Amino acid sequence: MPNRVLLRCAVFVLAGGVLVACSEAKPDQSVPELAQRGKAVTTAKPVRQDLANKVSLTGKVALDPVFGLVAPVDGQIRYLDVKQPESTPTTATRVANIWASGVPHPVEVPAGATFAGRLVEDRSTVTAGMPIASAKRAGYGVVAELDGAQAYRISSATASVQAQIKDGPGPFPCAALGTIAALPGGTMPEPPAPPQAPAPPTTPGRAPITLPPPAGSKAPTAKPSEPTGLRLVCTAPEDVKLINGAAVSLEVVTERAQNALVVPVEAVAGTQGKGKVDVVAADGHRETREVVLGLTDGKVVEVKSGLTGEETLGVPGPNLPAAPQNGQPGGPTAVGGR
Repeated sequence: MPNRVLLRCAVFVLAGGVLVACSEAKPDQSVPELAQRGKAVTTAKPVRQDLANKVSLTGKVALDPVFGLVAPVDGQIRYLDVKQPESTPTTATRVANIWASGVPHPVEVPAGATFAGRLVEDRSTVTAGMPIASAKRAGYGVVAELDGAQAYRISSATASVQAQIKDGPGPFPCAALGTIAALPGGTMPEPPAPPQAPAPPTTPGRAPITLPPPAGSKAPTAKPSEPTGLRLVCTAPEDVKLINGAAVSLEVVTERAQNALVVPVEAVAGTQGKGKVDVVAADGHRETREVVLGLTDGKVVEVKSGLTGEETLGVPGPNLPAAPQNGQPGGPTAVGGR
């Protein structure tokens, strides 16, 4: 759009006539030229870099935390009779088998922890990844309570966990225990009945003699574990000094990708699985293209397929239509940043 020359005119009323005086004004540069509707103004190029999916959590040091054990495969669970140990186990304790196609798959409580309860009924059909037993760590652990969004981001895997105690030791590696899930209250099986003492001899005319129960005949009792909220439990190295209740910051890395093709999250409609981007042509017009997404660190997102890396993308990304309401189509919804 060419700059236009403006004329400023003043009108003077004189005796017997009117005088009009005009002067040339400089072009107005305060209003920028507007791009045609539909053309991209901000763009970005895909780049390659190493990427890690990280989740930051806050937690605390806790004594004897409860964590969950999951079924390793689909099948039927058959619990074993587990006796309460007299001391902290130094080896793993098998608590159940998952039978699948006639083959038993063991479920074991790791060393340093004790069996705390069954989470499903014996001989139930279970699926891989389902919490089936609770265990109690003997000693200190680090516990981070989670919300649903955090749980979904780290439920698939916890490749590494780094912990930093506030005003204390760290950062240090923290080994994750069990599963990321809210556990119901664990129930312990009824202990076997104590052996019955032999009936005392009786003498006619005399009351029967009552013998005291044999030593050690009292049936052991086990307290069921309490239900938990969504939580991550991990353990610190032995040389790290822990104090019960101390605040801890955690960084969880669930997955890593090397030399991944990434784009800014603002350029993508969608955050997981499939998404859409706007590829900007040489004349500035956009072409919406579907892509398959991978990891994200909140700033960039991995594009697994759909782009070659040579494209120019519009920022913000394309709008996606809103879901229909009462049978009527909705208007555009800002999913990718608009």
